[in-house]
Amino acid sequence: MYRIGELANDFKVKSDTLRFYEKHGLLTPSKRSDSGYRLYTEQDKKTLSFILRAKTVGFSLADIHELLSIEVDKDNNACADVKIVVDAKLEEVERRIAELNHFQQSLKQLSDACCGGPGSAAQCTILEALESDVHNVQPEHHHCLKE
Repeated sequence: MYRIGELANDFKVKSDTLRFYEKHGLLTPSKRSDSGYRLYTEQDKKTLSFILRAKTVGFSLADIHELLSIEVDKDNNACADVKIVVDAKLEEVERRIAELNHFQQSLKQLSDACCGGPGSAAQCTILEALESDVHNVQPEHHHCLKE
């Protein structure tokens, strides 16, 4: 049996992390000592390892909860059930990457249109674009002096 601090140290996380997982129904101590300490078993240790690995590949707490429910009852679930969770996460990541790529292109366009000189921001192309239509960013027309 492991006390909360011992288990947390084994995984280089804080005890608060284990309490957080407990609060969200992902990890429950197998029992409590007479003095009220949370006590964890080897199976709890495996569950924590599963949670932490799932987090490192981007699964949310809700995803992990779903995966754990499948893990606990493997015989009554299909591999397809797990794949559905993974494919949904993959689709979400691909959408986020596309959104970040769009942000990157927009920011690059804004940055390229501005000389970044010491002149007044009253003529700043970036500010003008953000005040109007960011898709029609034109390079600054005023004389730009860089220091």
